Amino acid sequence: MRTLFIVQGEGRGHLTQAIALAQILQSGGHEVLGAWVNVTPERPLPSFFAEAFPAPITPIAGPLLVYDPDTNALDWLTTVRGVVQHWRLFRQSMRQLRDGIEQHRPDVVVNFFELLGGLTYGFYKPAAPMVCIGHQCLIFHADFPFPKDHWAERLAFKWLVRLNAWGAIERFGLSFDEQPDELSERLRVMPPLLRTPVARPAPADAPARYILAYTTQPGMVDELRRTHNDRPDVSIQYFSAANHPDHHSDATFSVHPIDGPRYQQAMQHAEAVMTTAGFESICEAMYWGKPVQLRPQPNHFEQACNALDGQRAGAGEAVAQFDLPRLLAYLPTYSPDTSRRFRAWQAQGAARFIAALQRVAAGRA
Repeated sequence: MRTLFIVQGEGRGHLTQAIALAQILQSGGHEVLGAWVNVTPERPLPSFFAEAFPAPITPIAGPLLVYDPDTNALDWLTTVRGVVQHWRLFRQSMRQLRDGIEQHRPDVVVNFFELLGGLTYGFYKPAAPMVCIGHQCLIFHADFPFPKDHWAERLAFKWLVRLNAWGAIERFGLSFDEQPDELSERLRVMPPLLRTPVARPAPADAPARYILAYTTQPGMVDELRRTHNDRPDVSIQYFSAANHPDHHSDATFSVHPIDGPRYQQAMQHAEAVMTTAGFESICEAMYWGKPVQLRPQPNHFEQACNALDGQRAGAGEAVAQFDLPRLLAYLPTYSPDTSRRFRAWQAQGAARFIAALQRVAAGRA
């Protein structure tokens, strides 16, 4: 089976999912032809993906999510304005995708929730069958939890997911736990795609007891510092997307640039995790058995859904603000069975993904 990937470059979740699926396919004797990745001048191709992805990578210009620098909230108006302003450039990217698919003639195209992939199939209808992968696809599941009293955001989010999956034969909804498929919505519930976790010794300079923190927007560090003031006796190891050197804000608050292996090492030996509600970060914490305080990025409906879904699955507690004393009070209620169930579910991923993609490639979806 020959596959071609289209990958959203926002954050690190979709990129690491693409690496994980490429490893699964190659281990099963299948061929990964390459990956088309959405990049922008503000968000170039990350080095970790370039180093780990096992096939040629083609950067393409695509939409960028814009955040308010003062509030750290997702700025939908500016984001949509940017799509309209650069529409001609994005049409050129869609044509580039169409031509690449026609040239390589894959058996199946795997779209990691990239809008350009859905639009390419909607407008140009390439012959190769396409599937769309993402936790976001679970919004079509009957049991998916939504924030209350946000009907407009819910409708807009469903519209966005439909656009990203436009033309997909099936939607693969990555889930924290096993749930029944919704075949009437062309939705298959699938295990998370994680890069093979590797156990590492504790960092030599790590305190004996610490909380790991990570936010998708560096500006949210101020909120973490405020709640840290409530319990300055508890160490926080904060990993930031901002590119700055290691430093200490105070004796028990350390700041580090994001680094995959180092972050994973810190995750394994942390007492708990405080993070914005990105799907990948929640999965990593569940794998290592770490309770999570889930604080959605402001004005980010998708992360608000992730937080509620993670809470439903037992990963941790969804909150409106980072709250260190609340997290410490939550720790005794966390069940170690959460990690055991998650690992058993995640271990089914390789067989399930290969079988599902072969079925689509053979036209039996």
